[in-house]
Amino acid sequence: MTPTVVLPVIIGGLYAAGVYLLLDRSLTRVLLGFLLLGNATNLLLLSAGGPAGLAPILGVSDPEDMNDPLPQALILTAIVITFGVSAFVLAMIHRSWRLVRQEVVGTDEEDRRVAARKGTDADELDPDDLAPGDRPAGHADSLHTVDADEGPEDIADDIDLPAGAR
Repeated sequence: MTPTVVLPVIIGGLYAAGVYLLLDRSLTRVLLGFLLLGNATNLLLLSAGGPAGLAPILGVSDPEDMNDPLPQALILTAIVITFGVSAFVLAMIHRSWRLVRQEVVGTDEEDRRVAARKGTDADELDPDDLAPGDRPAGHADSLHTVDADEGPEDIADDIDLPAGAR
């Protein structure tokens, strides 16, 4: 039997399309990219198992004619992991849609601010020497106090939703 180049090309195409979709800000595309990566991994494991053989049951066939059960077990495990992560990403998409009516991840300004800081080792930092905006959350100057006249702040992110949407 001669090896074919079709299966490796399909696996490479699925991996390329999956990585391309994972790099998008749309959570739906991220989910589709993750599903493509899961299917490409399953095909890779299936092709790594070698040629098809007989069932790996002793007494039914000779040991050299049996199929290797390890790739099949790995594929079943990969299917379960892909299903679990897909359910989690789908829940994130649903939550994002319910809150802001869009499922595109926005730019995080805090990440940009942290990335723009000069490169210093965390051991060299003294919280008292940092600007108030750069201090860690537990520092006394960074804690936000609530005046008795203003009332408590809204902590939940879905506080403005109508009563039926919760």
